[in-house]
Amino acid sequence: MSLQQLVAEYGYLAVAIGTFFEGETILVLGGFAAHRGYLDLFWVIASAFGGTLFGDQLYYFIGRSKGKSAIDKRPKWKAKSARVFHLLNKHQVLLILGFRFLYGIRTVTPFLIGASNVPPQRFIVLNIIGALIWAIAVGVLGYLFGHTVELFLHNIKHYEVTFFAAICFCAIVLWSWKRWKSENK
Repeated sequence: MSLQQLVAEYGYLAVAIGTFFEGETILVLGGFAAHRGYLDLFWVIASAFGGTLFGDQLYYFIGRSKGKSAIDKRPKWKAKSARVFHLLNKHQVLLILGFRFLYGIRTVTPFLIGASNVPPQRFIVLNIIGALIWAIAVGVLGYLFGHTVELFLHNIKHYEVTFFAAICFCAIVLWSWKRWKSENK
């Protein structure tokens, strides 16, 4: 199976799953694949929107049901969550709309919002808006990134397998480093 067939067959699923858990790197790759013609940008953005929306809703409801007790049992979590709670008290709407753009607190924020007093209806509406803005912005960024790469590499067809492999390798290294760093805090 060629790289093009692999991306065309599993690309949207990979974007949805990747954005369910984390997101930025896989969505940029999806946008790049759309630029190369392997995927359709609309469906990349739709997959990312669905993945991030459902992931964050799940984390919110887990935080709503178990968040306070989980935080109270772990003093380290309590100290670290104070920053998010402070931001939430000062800028609730902006934080809910934009937490996906904040490095370092992106994945834990919906859990903490659930553990706070933010009503589910408010979170759902703001989460839908924020997820849509994020999916469009980052998806288009990946698409434009592909255009920029083509400007520098006139004959990109010869390099695309190596380029995709390098980007995937960097994404795996970055994800592993983030995971290792969060586990060793």
